[in-house]
Amino acid sequence: MPASPSTARAINDRLALRLLQQDGPLTATQLKTMTGLSRPTVADLVERLQDAGLVRVVGESGSDRRGPNARLYGIVADRAHLAALDVRTDSVAVAVADLLGVTLAEATLPIGSDTGTQSAVQLAAAMVERVARTAGTAPLHSVGIGAPGLIDPVTGELRATAGLPAWHRGLVEELQRRLSATVLVENETNLAAVAEHRIGAARDRDTFVLLWLGHGVGAAVMLDGKLRRGASGGAGEIGFMPVPGTSGVPSAVNCDGGFHSLVGSAAVCALAADHGIRAGSPPADGGQERDPAAAFAVRAALRADGRRAEDFLAALADRLALGAASVVSVLDPGCLVLAGEVGRAGGPALAARVAERLARMSPLRTEVRAGTLGGGAVLRGALFAARDAAQEALFAPRAHALG
Repeated sequence: MPASPSTARAINDRLALRLLQQDGPLTATQLKTMTGLSRPTVADLVERLQDAGLVRVVGESGSDRRGPNARLYGIVADRAHLAALDVRTDSVAVAVADLLGVTLAEATLPIGSDTGTQSAVQLAAAMVERVARTAGTAPLHSVGIGAPGLIDPVTGELRATAGLPAWHRGLVEELQRRLSATVLVENETNLAAVAEHRIGAARDRDTFVLLWLGHGVGAAVMLDGKLRRGASGGAGEIGFMPVPGTSGVPSAVNCDGGFHSLVGSAAVCALAADHGIRAGSPPADGGQERDPAAAFAVRAALRADGRRAEDFLAALADRLALGAASVVSVLDPGCLVLAGEVGRAGGPALAARVAERLARMSPLRTEVRAGTLGGGAVLRGALFAARDAAQEALFAPRAHALG
């Protein structure tokens, strides 16, 4: 059935907003060309968005001929703010941005293992509120949270998971209670895939698998431009994947003996030590840019000359290819992104080594790329999730209103 006039207007408005977010500011003529809409339709939607306080004139295009088409229209980015959280086992990072994704304020809070659950929740929630105030007076519209563990695909809630801090789930519940904003929770690796897809290593790929290499290991599956989460939200929990070369097999509550035991940070550091690679120590300030020790080991090996460094990188590539081959044989994604802090540290050099070994193990052609965003991918992905939610609310068919 054809869309109703109000639905058609909402679709057109949403399309215009997306273009203005990605490519703006734009003139009416540019919007007409990019949307394929008629000139009167574009004129109507521009007027409608201006009346709603969502778009404003931000300048002129520089055309010799002055007139309506020479005006540059841009998003009213400070109409509302967005927040993004990267929740780790020992820290929380938060960034607050405007509707164009420009970061206005950010902070990181280290949380020690001896911090009680309630204290951790209150400290982290207070930090989010403080950063939001620092960013300005505009209300928070949407909050995207990236956290390790399983997200219930029915309720959208973070499930209690053995081995993860109890304060993670408590923080989500506390923010939902304190804030009037929409609070969205997504697995951290899935958000990293969103970020690498939008602005990182997979910009030209709608189907790929992201392999997260940080303190632990995980995967995200992007098929035809959509995340695939699985029946229980556990697609990509490859740390539990049984592989040869470990001392046992994983259990339902512990990934020791699984792929994690080969490529988690502790395992990579042990492998580096076996090859005489001295990684140095990560900074102890608890900051957002703190990398796992494995990233330092990989960077040290790439800087070093000699047989030991090459043997370490070869052994690491063998381990990564072992897990990658299992994923590729099931999904045939055509592209594998080595993301996270360790994937970025390894860069194209490690990706090339994994690709060479994967080609020997699998008949399925698979390009292997290094992620470009490192550990910051989770925060960027959470911000994209918040912005997408705000966009949907701003351009609901019934009205232009911030919920």
